[in-house]
Amino acid sequence: MARQRELLLNIERMRREMDELMGDAWAPARRLSRRPTGFSPRVDVYYYGAGEGGDEPTAVVKADLAGIEPDAVTLEIAGQRIVISGTRPVREIEGRAYQQVEIPTGGFRRVIELTAEVDAERAKATFEDGLLRVELPLCRPDSSARRVPIERIE
Repeated sequence: MARQRELLLNIERMRREMDELMGDAWAPARRLSRRPTGFSPRVDVYYYGAGEGGDEPTAVVKADLAGIEPDAVTLEIAGQRIVISGTRPVREIEGRAYQQVEIPTGGFRRVIELTAEVDAERAKATFEDGLLRVELPLCRPDSSARRVPIERIE
């Protein structure tokens, strides 16, 4: 444990020395590289149905939420917009000397804009092996035409 702490202190010392040597030349890059808290999960969106074996036209959204409990996820659907939000817990770091940290933690919010209106009342969501799958039946287009009288203004 003492050896790991010494290694981390040496790395921090080297970083400070490089900062002194280079001045503020790297400051803009450091500011840009700092990650904001939270993350945006990756998603797949596709459509099926519309004439394929009589299946109802449906939009499907899959979100990669590995390491997140389904109870920690909120799903909202309105019109053509789906909002997936929640939190991936921060992992325990005490007593560990990480070489690399790439798995993001914290809160997330992902907004997905679909290309068609969906029937939110009939949406179904399942969660398996860290993958959220949302099936959204598409709204049928209103095929009833209405004639609108045109008024003449004189």
